[in-house]
Amino acid sequence: MKLLLTSGGVKTPSIHAALLALLGKPTAEASALCITTASYAIPGGPRLAYEFISGQSSTPMCELGWKSLGVLELTALPSIDKDLWVPTVQQTDVLLVNGGDPLYLCHWMQKSGLADLIPSFPGVYVALSAGSMIMAPRIGQDFVGWKPPSGDDQTLGLVDFSIFPHLDHIALPKNHMANAEKWAAKLTNPAYVIDDETAIQVVDGTTEVISEGKWTLLNSQPS
Repeated sequence: MKLLLTSGGVKTPSIHAALLALLGKPTAEASALCITTASYAIPGGPRLAYEFISGQSSTPMCELGWKSLGVLELTALPSIDKDLWVPTVQQTDVLLVNGGDPLYLCHWMQKSGLADLIPSFPGVYVALSAGSMIMAPRIGQDFVGWKPPSGDDQTLGLVDFSIFPHLDHIALPKNHMANAEKWAAKLTNPAYVIDDETAIQVVDGTTEVISEGKWTLLNSQPS
């Protein structure tokens, strides 16, 4: 399993270099599928989805010069035969997962069946914000917006840490370190606090932070 979990997309040379290393080839030779489902559960979702797909957002991912780029809409998958989409996922080089509401995204990851494919996905899972957060065991109550049927904040648990994204982002005044520390104090697992110039790379269980900005690890000894 190869994960590149970002806060704000492939924004820096070091994150871009990490992506190329994980791919093992240039983006011009790689196929990608983008997933924008999380966008629809936040204000302005349809516009944000379009901007992400068309490369007009401030979170670079779809505009990196892919050989081919498709859209995988998770809410559609439960109603169609798996033979129509599972082979496409398995043959693509990278999944590009947009931000938005993390629990809404997690719900549809599970309901669609895509979550079951990620541990054995042969390509690279590249995500920003909510798309990164759902890899955790929990997102923390501070990030609960859309509420799943379970009513809790549990997510996929494919990594053993949680993520607090967008540290000190100018448009998100509550995303500062004091609030991050309060958020982490309610968790029982390690928690990374990262800004938009930071990514967390996980390859076969080995975690590495790639940063040209600010980050910190809290709860490094989980209770």
